[in-house]
Amino acid sequence: MTSLLVEQLTKSYPTPGEPLVVLRGVDLSLQSGDGLAVVGPSGSGKSTLLNLIGGLDLPSSGRVVVDGEDITRMSERSLSRFRNRKIGFVFQDHHLLPQCSVFENVLIPCLAQGRPSRDQVEWAAYLLERVGLSDRKDHRPSELSGGERQRAALARALVLRPVLILADEPTGNLDATSGQRVAELLLELQAENHAILITVTHSPTLASLMSRQMRLEDGRLVDMPRGAWRV
Repeated sequence: MTSLLVEQLTKSYPTPGEPLVVLRGVDLSLQSGDGLAVVGPSGSGKSTLLNLIGGLDLPSSGRVVVDGEDITRMSERSLSRFRNRKIGFVFQDHHLLPQCSVFENVLIPCLAQGRPSRDQVEWAAYLLERVGLSDRKDHRPSELSGGERQRAALARALVLRPVLILADEPTGNLDATSGQRVAELLLELQAENHAILITVTHSPTLASLMSRQMRLEDGRLVDMPRGAWRV
């Protein structure tokens, strides 16, 4: 069973005066299949926390252990390989390459390991079917709607079957209908793959779909009773 362990995670930035402290000792533990929504006001450090958990930034202190490996102690090369194999990212902006087709965009994470295997190509095709884009696989991102681009980005995040999915405002740029569809697909595909899912969101709809909600307050994560939080 995959686990995520975050222990006493801190992050601060130097300033001409006192250091800017963003995170003040975050602790978190999740297992395969768990889903967590992190809510809180803009500027509270939610995206910073997600970037630290995903190995996109280094903490000032503390550690992050994913699938039994302490990513805060990895070399840059080892961490890059680990992120590619184990962690899937979904951002508010889809970040699809405009010159590539939808299908090529989904397969991009596979290229870090060389030529995509037959199994990877078949899995990518399945994911596009699951997100309702089989008939759009040869289109360029500019030919898709906002919701379709985000669904393509979701397929790309899952193409290497990550054990940890990190989603930063995945429905933030979408209308209510498209956002609901993307949120439901995110939960469905996470459950199918028994992955850990953490999403940062201002959306009450998305957060309410998660099995657990926590609020980032004064640099620390606080458990919230289901349905009792405010974004």
